[in-house]
Amino acid sequence: MDRDVRTAAARNNAEWCDVVCGTHGVAGRFDDDAWSAPRRSPTWYPDAVTLRPGVDADALLARIDAGPGASVKDSFADLDLSGYGFRVLFDAQWIHRPPTDPPAGPLLTRVTTPQGLAAWATAHGGGDLFRPALLADDRVRVLARYDGRGEITGGAVVSGDGPYGVSNLFSRTDKPGEIWHGVLATVPRLPLVGYESGPDLTPALEAGFTAVAPLRVWLRANPPPR
Repeated sequence: MDRDVRTAAARNNAEWCDVVCGTHGVAGRFDDDAWSAPRRSPTWYPDAVTLRPGVDADALLARIDAGPGASVKDSFADLDLSGYGFRVLFDAQWIHRPPTDPPAGPLLTRVTTPQGLAAWATAHGGGDLFRPALLADDRVRVLARYDGRGEITGGAVVSGDGPYGVSNLFSRTDKPGEIWHGVLATVPRLPLVGYESGPDLTPALEAGFTAVAPLRVWLRANPPPR
């Protein structure tokens, strides 16, 4: 069961990466092994996401610009790219929450305008990464929490068509758990997946997610200056 959930989570994440890359004019490619982008993806987004275990590293890297700055999301944490000039950027855990009743939490507001998205992106810290074309995609819900003055204090993205991926969750307060609960209250009784690492994993687990299996992100470092 965990393997099925991890496979579904990897696919959902790859589809979200494909959506974001598409808004930047980068057309991705899917096959049974992986999603990949033929030219460099936007900042913070991988150039490839594996979709099954045991992917051939040579074949995968041949599909992307594998030069300095390239990154690969190793969804099954079973690649060794160290011999290709890559290093481990971080390890994380795929997470899953079945479609059960949500905990109590404040409802989040769906962002529907380019101006609203610009404000959300500024609060998130992603800036130009999030482009208005995202709002036209029925698979994407950009969610925000506002304070009494109308300022954005947190948010997240829910994407896909089942299971649904939670990504880009952020809080501008010291209570990220409130945003997790807000997501669950806003999209109740849906199967949710995502991934988190380090201290960001704890509030997801406290909101009822389960850590399913590890993933790893590899980065090819820039060459040292001469």
